[in-house]
Amino acid sequence: MTWHIALKMLVGLIVIIDPLLNLPTFISLTESLSPEDIQRCIRRASLTVGIVLSISVLLGQRILDLLAISLPSFRIAGGILLMSMALSMMHARISSTQTSEEESNEAMNKEDISVVPLGIPLLAGPGAISTVIIDAHHNLYLTLLILVEIWLVAALVYFILQSAQPIRQALGTVGIMIATRLMGLMVAAMAIEFMVGGLRDMLPGLGH
Repeated sequence: MTWHIALKMLVGLIVIIDPLLNLPTFISLTESLSPEDIQRCIRRASLTVGIVLSISVLLGQRILDLLAISLPSFRIAGGILLMSMALSMMHARISSTQTSEEESNEAMNKEDISVVPLGIPLLAGPGAISTVIIDAHHNLYLTLLILVEIWLVAALVYFILQSAQPIRQALGTVGIMIATRLMGLMVAAMAIEFMVGGLRDMLPGLGH
């Protein structure tokens, strides 16, 4: 295991969760809350990201085994899901695989939006969950490493949400859209790697 593999997994997870893309939604959903409620929301959302992704790492492979789903098949499905997210990110919008319009409208009327929809599925969505399961698979060292990285990302989510207004003012709408499109391109590349890796494992002849 080399440091660049660990860095690749960490950067990939940050890019997929993409807290910058969710800043406008977070600001909109919390604009009527008191400062104390906003702080509580940020803490709960960050903890939700860490807990949900940690549980996915620890139980994901067991669930796949229970459903008789092979890891190569899951890699291909995860790649397709990530590609859908990447296309939405390159258009600077939240993917429908993360949240639907109906869920967003319902969230506007909820008193506590920290766990749903902010923590799940806007931040710790299907793309992030499938990614950590694939990155961990059966390797104990990778499992421990991805768990550490998950909580580093959760801390980053906390910091970015805590600095939502300054970041929005510094980058502006255009800056956030540009950053999101660049991240979308990176997610697209990850999606292709997932799909190619899954196809290679299912059809070994493709590697020759």
